[in-house]
Amino acid sequence: MLRITDLKLPLHHADEELAAAIRQRLRITPRDLVRYTIARRAHDARDKTDIQLVYSVDVNVRDEAPVLARFKKDKHVQPTPNTAYKFVAKAPEGWSGPRPVVIGAGPCGLFAGLILAQMGFRPIILDRGKVVRERTKDTWGLWRRSALNPESNVQFGEGGAGTFSDGKLYSRIKDPRHLDRKVLTEFVKAGAPPEILTEAHPHIGTFRLVTMVESMRATIEALGGEYRFETRVDGIDVATDDKGARRVRGLQLHTGDYLAAEQVVLAVGHSARDTFHMLHAEGVHVEAKPFSIGVRIEHPQSWIDQARFGPNAGHPILGAAEYHISHHAKNGRTAYSFCMCPGGTVVAATSEEGRVATNGMSQYSRNERNANSGMVVGIDPERDYPEHPLAGIALQRQIEERAFVAGGSNYHAPAQLLGDFLAGRPSTKLGSVTPSYRPGVTMTDLALCLPEFVITAMREALVQFGREIPGYDHPDAVLTGVETRTSAPVRITRGDDFQSLNTAGLFPAGEGAGYAGGILSAAVDGIKVAEAVAQALRV
Repeated sequence: MLRITDLKLPLHHADEELAAAIRQRLRITPRDLVRYTIARRAHDARDKTDIQLVYSVDVNVRDEAPVLARFKKDKHVQPTPNTAYKFVAKAPEGWSGPRPVVIGAGPCGLFAGLILAQMGFRPIILDRGKVVRERTKDTWGLWRRSALNPESNVQFGEGGAGTFSDGKLYSRIKDPRHLDRKVLTEFVKAGAPPEILTEAHPHIGTFRLVTMVESMRATIEALGGEYRFETRVDGIDVATDDKGARRVRGLQLHTGDYLAAEQVVLAVGHSARDTFHMLHAEGVHVEAKPFSIGVRIEHPQSWIDQARFGPNAGHPILGAAEYHISHHAKNGRTAYSFCMCPGGTVVAATSEEGRVATNGMSQYSRNERNANSGMVVGIDPERDYPEHPLAGIALQRQIEERAFVAGGSNYHAPAQLLGDFLAGRPSTKLGSVTPSYRPGVTMTDLALCLPEFVITAMREALVQFGREIPGYDHPDAVLTGVETRTSAPVRITRGDDFQSLNTAGLFPAGEGAGYAGGILSAAVDGIKVAEAVAQALRV
């Protein structure tokens, strides 16, 4: 089978034109083309009046060898890669060795647990939150009634933070083993739409993610895995030998129970601040890492569609338009869009009382009125919080506390019109854009919440973005604060064997450990760590 990449056709092409383009590209007759399947479809909208669809297709031809020989120097015609997943290990029949423990049931922990279960190692999966449907009820409690459950919310519980997001399933990772394909394939088995296997920028949305997470839990349990929800890990028991080498031997649970464990996957997510403090206190190697802070920005989705697609706005293949923009400001800071949610909503994403944090969420349909995105500014430890490995957490909390007060101390979020933000004056009323954040917003001045260098960089960037996307700097666009959970402010450092640099048996993984960003990359990291655990178990 051959794979053709970068095959371009007009947006409005007829179905039969794709087969004709394949034949023309390979210089073969209709008789020689046996069949084809679409491997990937993207679009090129740089010219809004002539949007092109860009295909990768897998093709069966009648006589492959001479066709391939003609294109041996053409990178766009190559043998179709083998993307089938191959297990690196399998537990012996009737495995009775130590059961690996996975802390966290987000995308990383979910796939670590799944792979370990599929290899026969019967993992135990711990999560401080609740099963996904109960967790959803608690999350709606904050959004509808300003009632926060610190152990069950947007950040904590089955499915992780990605459950309440746009459900994006793409990343910039380049993996020669195609582990991302394993992730997408398992999602489809669990109920995701098959289109995620071919779309260049696949997404799922919150409601579908809920049922998929439940299905994957059932698969893990059927393979001998075990879940323990509402179980927080409050301590890690580390043994030190006479040479000073450290090794995990168990976990102290908040219930008072002790769980013996020799192989522990730490997939706690980027908001497990108390866990980061506990690990640092226990001597696990933790270091500060860069992250970003800012706000969410909302425009009517129709404005973004028109700006990106022009006369083709609303075409069903294109769907709701996205954007990715960045600007390096004069003060040396970079402002950029983050976690853009087409046709979505801004959601309350705090996990701690007395603090406000925001995120973005979309359903699969992406048909809500507004587009929203994080508009954030990068910060780094050496420049902004050099005093302690956990100083980034303190900075996050300080900003979130300011937002809580500015919003009215009731989990309403502080908000400001873009025009007022640029002019440096507080907002007192809304314009033509209705914010989607619940439980509600309080119009104010976001300079009360964010550092001056963030405000300065954002003001400069927003003007530039208005030149790139017409209408982006419309004075009625709404900024809602604050966006602080872009990534973990720490890295739990690991070596080439995926174990903690100074604590054997502890496998830091995913976003919370500083090794992923988003659902797909976190899930891929979970697979890699599960493989490392399996190999360690078989030594």
